[in-house]
Amino acid sequence: MTPNPQEEIERLRAELRRHEYLYYVLDQPEITDAEYDAMMRRLRALEAEHPELVTPDSPTQRVGGAPREGFVKVRHSSPMLSLDNALNEGELREFDRRVRELLGGEPYRYVAELKLDGLSMAAHYEDGVFRQAVTRGDGEEGEDVTENARTIRSLPLRVEAMFPRFEVRGEVIMDRAAFEKLNAERDREGLPRYANPRNSAAGSLRVLDPSITASRQLDYYAYFLLVDGAPALESHWSCLDALAAMRFKVNPARRLCESLEEVLAFCREWEGKRDSLPYEIDGVVLKIDSAAQQRRLGWTAKAPRWAIAFKYPPRQQSTVLEDIEVQVGRTGVLTPVAHLRPVQISGVTVSRATLHNEDEIQRLGVQIGDEVIVERSGDVIPKIVAVKSPGARRRPFVMPKACPVCGGEVVREEGEAASRCINTNCPARLKESILHFAARSVMDIDGLGEALVDQLVDRGLVKSVADLYALTKEDLIHLERMGEKSAANLLASIEASKQRPLARVLSGLGIPFVGERTAQILADTFGSLDAIMRADEETLQRAEEVGPKVAQSIRHFFHEQRNRELVERLRAVGLRFTQEKPKSGGPLAGLTFVLTGTLPHMTREEAKARIEAAGGKVSGSVSRKTNYVVAGEEAGSKLEKARQLGVPVIDEARLLELLGQ
Repeated sequence: MTPNPQEEIERLRAELRRHEYLYYVLDQPEITDAEYDAMMRRLRALEAEHPELVTPDSPTQRVGGAPREGFVKVRHSSPMLSLDNALNEGELREFDRRVRELLGGEPYRYVAELKLDGLSMAAHYEDGVFRQAVTRGDGEEGEDVTENARTIRSLPLRVEAMFPRFEVRGEVIMDRAAFEKLNAERDREGLPRYANPRNSAAGSLRVLDPSITASRQLDYYAYFLLVDGAPALESHWSCLDALAAMRFKVNPARRLCESLEEVLAFCREWEGKRDSLPYEIDGVVLKIDSAAQQRRLGWTAKAPRWAIAFKYPPRQQSTVLEDIEVQVGRTGVLTPVAHLRPVQISGVTVSRATLHNEDEIQRLGVQIGDEVIVERSGDVIPKIVAVKSPGARRRPFVMPKACPVCGGEVVREEGEAASRCINTNCPARLKESILHFAARSVMDIDGLGEALVDQLVDRGLVKSVADLYALTKEDLIHLERMGEKSAANLLASIEASKQRPLARVLSGLGIPFVGERTAQILADTFGSLDAIMRADEETLQRAEEVGPKVAQSIRHFFHEQRNRELVERLRAVGLRFTQEKPKSGGPLAGLTFVLTGTLPHMTREEAKARIEAAGGKVSGSVSRKTNYVVAGEEAGSKLEKARQLGVPVIDEARLLELLGQ
């Protein structure tokens, strides 16, 4: 008997939600990634066949919509205030004394929770369905990041709700593994590295394209449950239990404390164990458990009187800076690295530390031979934070003018802190350049992983990305773990990559500051790689989102003779160097649309394709620049924003009229 599509869709959604909870919240997966992916593919296929059954809380809707133009401000139900800090035990005892006096000596309890180093966000639910997410902002109002928040797998889109309408406040974080992965990707694209996981989480939640947020592997820990802006229950500990019961991710490292001494014991325990955690913490948050007592204690203009953050001291030691070595990174950036007299910091022997760039060295006033203070924070590379005392025989550091690996030209752009080797074939850059070129989102050469790239470069088989197209089966079958079938598959994938569009070829070149989106804009604007190579900086800046820094980087790249030779070799093997410019005319030319809800006869992707084919543009968020909002069934917050801004709202029938269909 053929299953009812709606019943099968609901069954798949329930199963996928359960497995998301097991994997992303409990860290107790029951099925393999392949089994999960198979269920998701089946659900996507069913929803494509029955678009009228698509709902906003479906697991397939975590990533959707075009990049938005900006973020809309939203006022909080009650202020999201920051916390006062206690920097030592004495200040924590003083806080406890004030609480005791204000409560007139009546008994009280504390809830101690780890202070995650991330970005605060409020998530709003109606009838158990996730509706809106808002950043902390200035505490009074934040930014609507709903579409980006949908991509966070540990944030449920539907729950068995205890209240018709409620709000969950929590922390968006990026764990250490995801942080290192993100910085590696930014290195490949020539973008500056994030300094710490907190900055990367904040930046990832606020990018304009939800698909980018999805790729960043953010996590969400809930710590407040509110109804109408006030605690939902009379005990904070009960609120945490209620959140966990509704399948929100609540940090298990928490304690209900009957006294300040128990709080201090908790703080000491986790200060010693903080390096064992997969994410960064910078202290412990202490809250009065009783909601009634919280109300009596009240708030100052900036912070509640019933909560405080106990901050851990920085982990620092002093040692001697013995030398400075220059390393060449995967995008050609020259990074000075300090060689230190080995020193123990938090149980780890530190003998090297990043100095970032020339400006940082000058800011610190550090020279070789100085005694310096070194700080280590979790898995972030140790760094020098100050000079403790100048060395007797100190000598200044000078950044080399030629690449220390290949001897190529080193360029420091005006307004940039980084110095770069601009030779794409520099051996120090080559392996990462190949990995970037072969990435799925670039030239999509399947099977070209790190181990194989190491062998190809180390054996001299590949000296530039163009050499990939000269590889033969005889070259490959003698490599480790490479039989005839694997070699044939790799060669077929390399051959197929010749059909990738111009934007991917341009992205694959590894031009600093030219990632996937900028490459697509350049390809759409100029239509050919030759036109981009010929364009001067002023002409390049006519392309949307290309400013002086990007234009200068492009000109420097193509000025380098070895880069031009690489381009010609890629042309000779048959890569695509041209594309048709997108249509500038059409009945919707110059108009911007936003799609929301479920349309009667078209999926959003179909509607988007028709609008763009007619010369229009589809945005992911409503702004004053929006010309029309196309609303279907179960339209979300975008419809309300359109009404607030006075943007015309139309249905599918009116859209078809505008399309002339």
